[in-house]
Amino acid sequence: MTRLRIRFAKLGKIRWTSHRDTARMWERAFRRVSLPVAYSQGFSPRPRVSFGLALSTGYESVAEYLDIELSDNLQPKADALLDLESLSTGLSAALPEGIDVLAMSAGNDRSLSLQEEVTACTWRLAVVPVDPGSRLPDIDTRVSQLLTAETIVITRTRKGRDIVEDIRPAILAMRQVDETSDGAWLECELGTQPRSLRPTELVGALGPDLEERFVRRLYQWIERDGARWEPLAAPLAATDAPHALERAL
Repeated sequence: MTRLRIRFAKLGKIRWTSHRDTARMWERAFRRVSLPVAYSQGFSPRPRVSFGLALSTGYESVAEYLDIELSDNLQPKADALLDLESLSTGLSAALPEGIDVLAMSAGNDRSLSLQEEVTACTWRLAVVPVDPGSRLPDIDTRVSQLLTAETIVITRTRKGRDIVEDIRPAILAMRQVDETSDGAWLECELGTQPRSLRPTELVGALGPDLEERFVRRLYQWIERDGARWEPLAAPLAATDAPHALERAL
């Protein structure tokens, strides 16, 4: 069975669309380009499509992924459907503005799911005072304090219960890269195993007087045996669709 892996961007107003609604948009796009997606068995068949790590509503990304299994009945149209450049362009055109295909690959790999494989994500975000009338504190100092701390304990709510956890091991890297009228800009690499550390939790650890703005996922990483790579790298001009990756840099 042929599997397609797609890397896509989610930018602009479409960032307010939920993960479930985004999945429905993709299903409609597959139908519009007549992609023969395989379906599960049983009383209520579903397309065999699996997404990577969920993106919080309101966050942007240039590193979202999904895997699609194609039907075994693909062969009569195989040459046309596996023209990946044309398929990428067609899917981008069939999706709402703000969602663009950045890269695509085809194969028969039966590796682990994206959610199991990805070990870390790189984020870019701005932090601003919760009180609009307050001055921005010294973010560099707070970043240094977090990075030198042995433990950073927070309380998370999981399935209606409060759980106390040390998030320090999940802060793999963090630095301030700029300060503008939009706030202090940070780039950080946060772990996803055994649980993902969310940018909003990181900003909360920087101080209760701060909140995040303009959060964007830049990369997802797979790390194994000392090596690290992306699930699918995206060139700057991956398709003839609007160059979402160029707009994001």
